[in-house]
Amino acid sequence: MSAVYHAHIAARPELAGRRSLFVDLPGHGISDRPERFGYTLDDHADALAAVLDAAGLTGAELVAHSMGGAVAVVLAHRRPELVSRLVLTEANLDAAPPPTAGSSAIAAYGEDEFVDGGHARVLAAVGPRWAATMRLADPRALHRSAVGLRRGSEPVMRAILEALPVERVYLQGGLSGELAGRKALEAAGVRVVTVPGAGHNVMLDRPDAFAAAVAGRV
Repeated sequence: MSAVYHAHIAARPELAGRRSLFVDLPGHGISDRPERFGYTLDDHADALAAVLDAAGLTGAELVAHSMGGAVAVVLAHRRPELVSRLVLTEANLDAAPPPTAGSSAIAAYGEDEFVDGGHARVLAAVGPRWAATMRLADPRALHRSAVGLRRGSEPVMRAILEALPVERVYLQGGLSGELAGRKALEAAGVRVVTVPGAGHNVMLDRPDAFAAAVAGRV
């Protein structure tokens, strides 16, 4: 649910005069929950492209978090004319994340098993911030999205990000530890910014630093 994480940032004076579109991916938030949708990264990227096409936009600046960051990277690869800049917050860049990742806990269930009880068990186990939005996602869509995220893209998201010609900013919460592959990302022109005192949700933990990054002031 994009508005939960980013609406307070878009309202800040640093971003006055900019048009902001908040997009809930299919199956999440207030978006439709099509049962026959695949919910892979490619599927989500194509859905986001359809939003930008419907709005008549090209060259958009995409501000994306976690799995949304992976979707944004894939979109920039599939439809480069739609993207002029990426601001990614702890985006998933690699397939098969570690067992501690949220997507791993979800994908460990079979799809029907997750729908029939696993969703409730995961909700009870995660922190309140994530649970507040996860509970508004369709369980089947959530599971398929987690499986798709673990599968990754082709090429993998990290390779795509390193090769993109647009401006790229990657925000890492200081409480989350060192970003894997940071030197290679920076060598490829990605600006990696570690935000002290922030965890995975940098925009909630340090909105001042986050807004500055979106506005291009860091």
